[in-house]
Amino acid sequence: MVAVKKEGAIVMGEYFTLIIQIFQLPFMIRALIVGVLISLCASLLGVSLVLKRYSMIGDGLSHVGFGALALAAAFNVTPLYVAIPVVILTAFLLLRVNESGKLKGDAAVAMISASALAIGVLIVSVSETNVDLNSYLFGSIYAISNQDMYLSICLSVAVILLYLVFYNKMFAVVFDENFARATGAKATAYNMVMACLTAVTVVVGMRLVGSLLISSLIIFPALTSMRICKTFKKVIISSSAVGIVCIVVGIISSFLLDVPASACIVLINLTAYIIFTVIGFIKEKYSKEA
Repeated sequence: MVAVKKEGAIVMGEYFTLIIQIFQLPFMIRALIVGVLISLCASLLGVSLVLKRYSMIGDGLSHVGFGALALAAAFNVTPLYVAIPVVILTAFLLLRVNESGKLKGDAAVAMISASALAIGVLIVSVSETNVDLNSYLFGSIYAISNQDMYLSICLSVAVILLYLVFYNKMFAVVFDENFARATGAKATAYNMVMACLTAVTVVVGMRLVGSLLISSLIIFPALTSMRICKTFKKVIISSSAVGIVCIVVGIISSFLLDVPASACIVLINLTAYIIFTVIGFIKEKYSKEA
């Protein structure tokens, strides 16, 4: 029994040492900073996208970003200079198609998503550059640069200001766009700003969790918070907190367990969703009994 306790103490001591080392490694510090800021942006934007039933735009834009990154690598161009404009233009295109009503939003996202992913894979396979396909598809904490960190700081400031300054307008556009237009709110402008910020969030977030899993940062925190929160403001606050906690725990866990960060982050988000669902069920059951 004593031996087991000593062995457990040694293991805990090793994990504690590894956690200290995390904050001494520049790439881990960058990953945590970018992760927290991108998660905050994705969580805030995700609440609006989920409520507007347009959450899969993140998945579609991530695949477009993959194709743009592959194209940039093939022509030896700085990836962000190609990916950000292409993804922003695609976001505007999806928004316009959805508003026109000629093609349903989910159908447009699915079509563009599959096409962009196929183009990206084709470019990678025929190009002569040594492109790491896995880092594009599943992300890598080693791929995060100082440029990504500075961009994520600017992006988070823009998203936070949008929700702080235009909270009432955002609330109206999200829940009743026609009423918002009738009251003089420029709903199209707000939708375009959200689409632009979502596009940049997706491109930067892809470096961390990859094109296949970036949509989880947008969808999971919002859906998780909605299990127990019933007002827009509470969902926004809870979603931001859940997203940040999950991504920090996911990154640290991936380092300690030596497994991919993207998979850890998504599974931590799934665990949080299950926990919140159980809490919401218990809360609802007791409220009915009372």
